[in-house]
Amino acid sequence: MGRWERALDAAGVREAGLRADYGRQRQQVTRYRREVAVAAGLLLPERTVPHVIAAAAFMHRTDTLLDSGPLAERRTAAARWQREVTRSLAEGRTDDPELRPLLHSAAAHPVLRDRVLDHLAAAEADLDFTGFDTEEDYQRYVDGYSLPGFMVVAALLGPDGDQSAYRAACRTFIDGSQRLDFVNDLAEDLAEGRLTVPRDRLERHGVTRSDLEQARDLPTVRELLGGLLDEADRALAEARTVIGLVPAVHRPMVRCIVGVERLTGAAARDDLGALLRRSASPAKPAALRLLAREYLRFRRAARQDRR
Repeated sequence: MGRWERALDAAGVREAGLRADYGRQRQQVTRYRREVAVAAGLLLPERTVPHVIAAAAFMHRTDTLLDSGPLAERRTAAARWQREVTRSLAEGRTDDPELRPLLHSAAAHPVLRDRVLDHLAAAEADLDFTGFDTEEDYQRYVDGYSLPGFMVVAALLGPDGDQSAYRAACRTFIDGSQRLDFVNDLAEDLAEGRLTVPRDRLERHGVTRSDLEQARDLPTVRELLGGLLDEADRALAEARTVIGLVPAVHRPMVRCIVGVERLTGAAARDDLGALLRRSASPAKPAALRLLAREYLRFRRAARQDRR
């Protein structure tokens, strides 16, 4: 029996059709976020892996609905999806094979249900996104959209019972992660008509939207991007406190999540001018060393967990 089959058994997924549904979602996650599927398979207890896969697959389907097609169609699709998911969670049943794993995982981890509903309620913030005038606008976006989305998966890794301190630490992490993503994906977002740097920040540095769209590698542009990465670095460094708030057996995965963001930030800083044309990725040797180190830590934690 392979590890995935053992993971389904450990997660209480017994019925053949439901196992097939989870299997298809694992394939989906592997296609669009292979690193998530690999890390979950190596760094999480078998009983947790299928639930993380189900949560990640739900996020992918929701993001696809929010990002595909004209705004009016996206808004209609998002509203329909919200009604369907909410009704299915309330009734505890669905005919949609894309939702059956989510319902099973929410029954096993009731916190997931609330986080899914929070994220669906926040979806409009992304549909209505037109950019930020100020840093305060950005922080409201983090609270209103980024954090609820992150908590869909993160809630499964957190402590049992009260997660208020854990959520606060996750908020610090997602502030740094979202800021890093906005800097790292600057070229892609601008190509899609999205300016994710607050306008008052541009004015402070004497940078125009045209400077960014035309990929002008100016000292003022580098100063702007470097300053944003500094802020992301500080938040991610502070967010390491989240590691101590999760069960020991989940800490390798959480350390890996934080570590990948720090590596991505370092890669982005290596060539600020290149961010005007493309995103940066962590150096593969460093990422593999991080994964190997956390895998060894997971094996030790798993042995302790079984005692």
